[in-house]
Amino acid sequence: MADQTPELDPAAEGARELRDIAEVPSVEVITTAAVHLMSAAAVKCGLAEGPEAREHLDLAEARVLIGALAGLVTAAAPDIGNQHARALRDGLRSLQLAFREASVVPDPPGQGPGERLTGPVR
Repeated sequence: MADQTPELDPAAEGARELRDIAEVPSVEVITTAAVHLMSAAAVKCGLAEGPEAREHLDLAEARVLIGALAGLVTAAAPDIGNQHARALRDGLRSLQLAFREASVVPDPPGQGPGERLTGPVR
């Protein structure tokens, strides 16, 4: 007996996805992107859970991710409201501190990842 599953029309599927994303508020899109950046940066800072967490440590990659997160948070903060921006800034600051702690040779104040956008992190 042949599979009775109808073929998905790629154009119809694309239209459905476009409708779905059109219904998502911009603050949700921004915070979702920020959370993905935070998660990836945390893993690259060696903060993943489990015995292999340190194997994923890659501070060069973490620097790029934290810098991108700082840019996103700084640019979006005026538009997304203080409640959302504060939570993203707190997460960003925690990652900047984790990076500093994981680094064998610390960056000078104001030179850490994202600090040109956020100012020195202490």
